Amino acid sequence: MSIPRLQLAHITKRYPSVVANSDVSLTVQAGETHAVLGENGAGKSTLMKIIYGAVKPDEGSVMFDGQPVHIRNPQEARALGISMVFQHFSLFDTLTVAENVWLGLDKSLTLHQVTHSITAKAREYGLEVDPARPVHTLSVGEMQRVEIIRALLTNPKLLILDEPTSVLTPQAVEKLFVVLRQLASEGCSILYISHKLHEIRELCTACTVMRGGKVTGDADPRRETNATLSRLMIGAEPPELEHHERQPGEVVLKVQGLTLPREDQFGHDLDDVSFEVRAGEVVGIAGVSGNGQRELLFALSGEDRRAAREMIQVAGQNAGRLGPSQRRQLGLHFVPEERLGRGAVPGLSLAQNLLLTRSDSIKGSGWIDVKALRRQAAGIIQKFNVKAGGPGAAAKSLSGGNLQKFIVGREIDANPKLLIVSQPTWGVDVGASAQIRAEILALRDAGCAVLVLSEELEELFEISDRLHVIAKGRLSPSVERARATVTQIGEWMSGLWVVHPLRETAPGALTPTLSQREREKGSNV
Repeated sequence: MSIPRLQLAHITKRYPSVVANSDVSLTVQAGETHAVLGENGAGKSTLMKIIYGAVKPDEGSVMFDGQPVHIRNPQEARALGISMVFQHFSLFDTLTVAENVWLGLDKSLTLHQVTHSITAKAREYGLEVDPARPVHTLSVGEMQRVEIIRALLTNPKLLILDEPTSVLTPQAVEKLFVVLRQLASEGCSILYISHKLHEIRELCTACTVMRGGKVTGDADPRRETNATLSRLMIGAEPPELEHHERQPGEVVLKVQGLTLPREDQFGHDLDDVSFEVRAGEVVGIAGVSGNGQRELLFALSGEDRRAAREMIQVAGQNAGRLGPSQRRQLGLHFVPEERLGRGAVPGLSLAQNLLLTRSDSIKGSGWIDVKALRRQAAGIIQKFNVKAGGPGAAAKSLSGGNLQKFIVGREIDANPKLLIVSQPTWGVDVGASAQIRAEILALRDAGCAVLVLSEELEELFEISDRLHVIAKGRLSPSVERARATVTQIGEWMSGLWVVHPLRETAPGALTPTLSQREREKGSNV
């Protein structure tokens, strides 16, 4: 047999409150696409960081191409031919895309050469990105593209991908899979972490299952079903969602003629955006990352207060100039796409992070009832099955999926009249995804108006009553979920839609269709 590309033997990593990896052994062959499957907090990301040199193991050994290695840092890993795309991005906000990529490459290259390489690689793999843009102006999906391109530019022997498709569109995922299959055929080994079981079955040739920091089994994903992989991962199949039909109530969120110029040169102008969300319905907005979602969310949350007062109405009140706290008083709660930084303060405890959007534990005198605060946090941890060291655990100590569960749970637990959620199940395992989606539907059934922005079409089709598409700062009319198709929505993401005024799907909402002529012209309508 050929020499394995990577061999891990008896890897153990302990932290003060948890054993992240316990006696883990793993073998990856050259040219193999190997999945590492497990629920949130199973130890997958820690194991990948050990391979990449970002974390040092307490016990165990690593062999690469048949030679024992001690990888002390990511620079040594890259010198060996190991690259990694992190779930939580390792990018400097104040630097440009090109400068961020340049930091991890051979210093003999000039910034101009790196910029040219980024453009060429992005064009080759269909991952649109502007090398001159500062990272702080990018959406999550665009940051994901930067991480992938940076890894591909190192021509790796082993490529580690931690949730690489969590914020990519189906079309972008298909292009990425073509790239990964090509890399594997050329001898590159791929370690692939994803909670999307259909992706693992489609792409991977081997699979190692982890639970509670330990390896619990191996499988050939090509011979498994989603149900059997789910049982291997979480010990059960996720429950099916119950989507009760109901008549929506009064309008809770009304956006009319929202037009805002971009705040930076790399953003998108919002162009006459109009839509409604009623009590007891979930409205989904699909779109390729970086098409105005960020600008729309800032305007809706109150972080951007440049809109005219009447352009945004919450519960019948003009709210265009109101700040986030004033909008919360009207019943609006918001889950941003960035977990750390906007959704939670990394160094604060989970209990303290409740104070970002909740005031239940603040007494009339202004004093904080610390015991009540900790009880609230403990209740959310228990209800949403968050794996954490209790209410006092720092937000940054949680895995990405567990922090997402806590942030979503914090806002759902507030019993909002209007919930706006961006990427609700980004990086969350199948069991937790099902729970979050079920909680969103339960909130909807209780009469809450819910607006979901997601780049995961499967998710939008599963929980939405009506769908819109955002493209280049413009919003399509709505279409009923039952009448929409993935292909149709994917085409609309290019900005191509035609309104036929005689067809209606909801009060004031027209069903868009794409004409053959417009498909051929490829122009915006």
